[in-house]
Amino acid sequence: MIRLLERLGVPRVLMLGFLAVAIFMTGDGFELTFLSKFMVDQGFTSSQASLLVTVYGLFAAAGGWSAGMLAEMFGARRVMMFGACWWIGIHLLFLGVAIPSRIYPLILGLYALRGIGYPLFIYSFVVLMAQHISPSRLASATGFFWTCFSLGIGVFGAYLPSFIMPVFGEYRTFWFALPFSIVGTIMCFLFVPKNKVVKGEGLSRKERLKELAEGATILVTNRKILICAIIRIINNLLLYGFPVIMPLYLCTTHNGGINIFKTEEWMRIWGFVFVVTLIFNTFWGWFMDRFGWVWPMRWFGCAVLAVGSVAFYYIPQWFGANALMMIVASIIVGIGTCAFSSLPTIMTLYAGEGKQGAALSAYNLAAGLTTFAGPGVATILLPVIGYGGVCWTYAALYVLAFVLTLFIRPRQPGFDEHGHRIAKAKNGTAPQDDAVPAVNTVSEESIGVGVAAAEAV
Repeated sequence: MIRLLERLGVPRVLMLGFLAVAIFMTGDGFELTFLSKFMVDQGFTSSQASLLVTVYGLFAAAGGWSAGMLAEMFGARRVMMFGACWWIGIHLLFLGVAIPSRIYPLILGLYALRGIGYPLFIYSFVVLMAQHISPSRLASATGFFWTCFSLGIGVFGAYLPSFIMPVFGEYRTFWFALPFSIVGTIMCFLFVPKNKVVKGEGLSRKERLKELAEGATILVTNRKILICAIIRIINNLLLYGFPVIMPLYLCTTHNGGINIFKTEEWMRIWGFVFVVTLIFNTFWGWFMDRFGWVWPMRWFGCAVLAVGSVAFYYIPQWFGANALMMIVASIIVGIGTCAFSSLPTIMTLYAGEGKQGAALSAYNLAAGLTTFAGPGVATILLPVIGYGGVCWTYAALYVLAFVLTLFIRPRQPGFDEHGHRIAKAKNGTAPQDDAVPAVNTVSEESIGVGVAAAEAV
């Protein structure tokens, strides 16, 4: 097993760190598939339930935006430990104080604050990957990183609660997240190495703040990066929006829900999305490097997810409580969600020399904002247009992303300006084109972080 991981580019010094990510994210994902239903069962409205996840996503976006820069400036392991301890402490307050109080502002505030923790944990580890793994092996190692992430938050985080909840109930199931998060934190403390380089040493507070802010200001100064960021936000709308609305639609009669599945059945159906991502996270990165960066994103990402958006609504209407057909819809969503893996690479190319770090911070910010935008759409529109209207809104946003891909035409190495692969010369190598120097201007560290982000779900 160790030799297999080394072939994937995972050095021994980081192997237990990858395992720590999977275990910690299992705890973080425990309530994702049933929190909204639990809130409604406690007497709160569907809008209040979705607002809870929406605000959580906004705070997670802030954590994701700052994680990489903080890890470079203060040390990745230190930031990971802070994020993990923050998550555990706030989770204890959320379960032990907020939920029993039934005071919505307290529940909302504590759950939102918890959202800062997990991005600090996982995105800081990406910095260590960039420093400890050769860029030539980082793509394979990154596929394994996102496999660990998906195994935690999506597979174990969905399937384990689906078996625990019928026995212990929804509230007690929340508490089962703690052992996983605590074990992941202990493993981080014992086995995750320190940074090889701490960028913040010698920088003034003003210089550190400037480094941090540049990841947002580049969205104003570079229109191409802004377009890519919008596409990235749309990318995962279903991944964070459907866990909010689908338990209400499929498992209750609230707001016109059809109540044809048990909650644990829904959780197992949704788990297939992440099972699929275990394969396609790596596949799409390999495919796009060989056949083009943009057109697979346009057709297999945006178009497929537009279909998946409405499939989840209409399949139960047409086929009733047919779990197999719902699993097919989950597979569609899983395949499409992974088909945006070239975005961070495109953003670093558009950023130009010296701005790759800012471009990747913008990418992380957009990745965090999608956890806000997905449930945010449901929060605003669900009381007005119902579940079907929200699903069609998601589909329309994927059509918008489809159109936006027409405005990004990066010069991919090995392809001409029209996106066609350049024929290999007789010696077996592709002729050099204008895109190659652009890639070579990216620093080794930035390439590492870029590839590490490239296969994110």
